[in-house]
Amino acid sequence: MSIDKKRAVTAWCFISVPIVYFILVRFYPTLDAFSISLTDWNIVGKKTYIGFDNFVRLWHDPVFWQVLGNTFEYLLLGVPISLILSFIVAHSLDQIRFGHGVLRACYFIPFLTTAVAMAWVWRWFYQPVPVGMINLALGQMGIKQLDFLRSTTEALPAVLAPAIWAGLGFQIVIFMAGLRAIPQSYYEAAKIDGASGFRILREITLPQLRPTIVFLTVISSIGFLRIFDQVYNMTQEGEGGPLNATRPLVLHIYKAAFERFEMGMAAAQTVVLFTILLIITIIQLRVLKNG
Repeated sequence: MSIDKKRAVTAWCFISVPIVYFILVRFYPTLDAFSISLTDWNIVGKKTYIGFDNFVRLWHDPVFWQVLGNTFEYLLLGVPISLILSFIVAHSLDQIRFGHGVLRACYFIPFLTTAVAMAWVWRWFYQPVPVGMINLALGQMGIKQLDFLRSTTEALPAVLAPAIWAGLGFQIVIFMAGLRAIPQSYYEAAKIDGASGFRILREITLPQLRPTIVFLTVISSIGFLRIFDQVYNMTQEGEGGPLNATRPLVLHIYKAAFERFEMGMAAAQTVVLFTILLIITIIQLRVLKNG
């Protein structure tokens, strides 16, 4: 064998392990979910082929549409808010030289915190007085306490807040890496030309951060579409209440699969979620890269 062939064989030997892993752990379960979605199966009995009946049931299920609406609300609120906040913090930290590493670590620590522990701490914050710290602070300022997790209108933003807060650390670090990669000569030339701070931000910083914004938008979109831990641990008995006001599609899939044992219905909803994730990701990649 030639040297090039030996290198190729060695390379294939190394990448064969992750390839097998992705086939068995990623690709096969995905394809199996498509087949299960066409069956009636309670996880222990025999699979009965029923065609597209599960998808027809979903189409006529008002709870499914409410859950799907909640999922998109998490996406449409969470992605822009998290990106804007993380960029503001990252841009501000980039201007700081003393204590920069300590501040960056402080913002990154919530990303390392266990989601379950974090969710229960925030659930405690939202409790009525005298337990809940937020309502206690509102009362001391003369503001009427809020229902938070007990309100059909306030519960979803209350659950979304800790989800955004937990992910800020990761986005801040990625934004800061993107900011540090911008050549300083661009800023020096702009300052010599007398460009204002806002113009520098609009014409130099943001265009240079486009690849970073594309990456974070896709990653955060997938994260908010698959939100689960916060909802399951912060709502009463993990139901995504009150009245399904906070229940996302992933929690709905979990309930169908592991509480009602309707594996076919759960797989059908998984196929719907997979399709939504695929479409949104493709659209974002094309729009943000060509925009």
